[in-house]
Amino acid sequence: MERSIQSHEKQADSRPTTNESSINGQLDGLAIKDNRTVVYQGTETAGESSSHTGSSVVEGWKNERTRSMEDNEMSLPSLAAAYTTILRGLGENPQRHGLLKTPWRAATAMQFFTKGYQEKIIDVMNDAIFDEDHDEMVIVKDIDMFSMCEHHLVPIFGRVHIGYLPNKRVLGLSKLASVSVPLTVNPATWVFSRNDPPPRSFSSYSRIVEIYSRRLQVQERLTKQIAVAITEALQPAGVGVVIEATHMCMVMRGVQKMNSKTVTSTMLGVFREDPKTRDEFLTLIRS
Repeated sequence: MERSIQSHEKQADSRPTTNESSINGQLDGLAIKDNRTVVYQGTETAGESSSHTGSSVVEGWKNERTRSMEDNEMSLPSLAAAYTTILRGLGENPQRHGLLKTPWRAATAMQFFTKGYQEKIIDVMNDAIFDEDHDEMVIVKDIDMFSMCEHHLVPIFGRVHIGYLPNKRVLGLSKLASVSVPLTVNPATWVFSRNDPPPRSFSSYSRIVEIYSRRLQVQERLTKQIAVAITEALQPAGVGVVIEATHMCMVMRGVQKMNSKTVTSTMLGVFREDPKTRDEFLTLIRS
């Protein structure tokens, strides 16, 4: 169940579904148009399409496409040469003093911005999955996220909220005994935000986000990839992922809406099927 605040070239007709009514109002500014698309937060100006997401584009967490360090070294000269061509195409002089090292700096930066291609989810998951008799909702919210729009090669940045209902397997939960756990709404629900001291074991969530976000992305696919990776690794009763992000391709060009944000969600298992579970998750990430 994916929703995007971005209104694209063709906006969907308004068709609320029976399961969507309970979600309306849970996130500020989120107006459901149908079970996949919602309108801009603060504007209804149409922008460019950024969503062609289906199950075929979501890779399994054990079958990641990778790029090695050796690949980086081999491709760096050609990337730098490409940036030199870009500078010339823009009417600049690559031999100007301020631009002499720019192609190499830009090429190195782009490799860092897309370093998720050289990392594997399985390396994060394998040593962080534990058998644990805990079956209440776990939420990690306000995970900082930086990515690159695959359409314009400009930044996307925002926050990721992840929740899941364990099924006897947890991600790093067994190491949390010494951590001060803030309790919100439901005393059995563990909620962590960026304002709390970060438990070491919960770095697994940040790394999952980092691996998928440090690639050329669309937000809809990124949301689904995170949810699917957690589902395949833990086999939980359900997973919910919500991303709130700013797209520089909307802020600096196109519609140029400075305050617009795009919100996408993927709900799997009971988060999709049970309105009460979904509402609890959406309430907790707003708290």
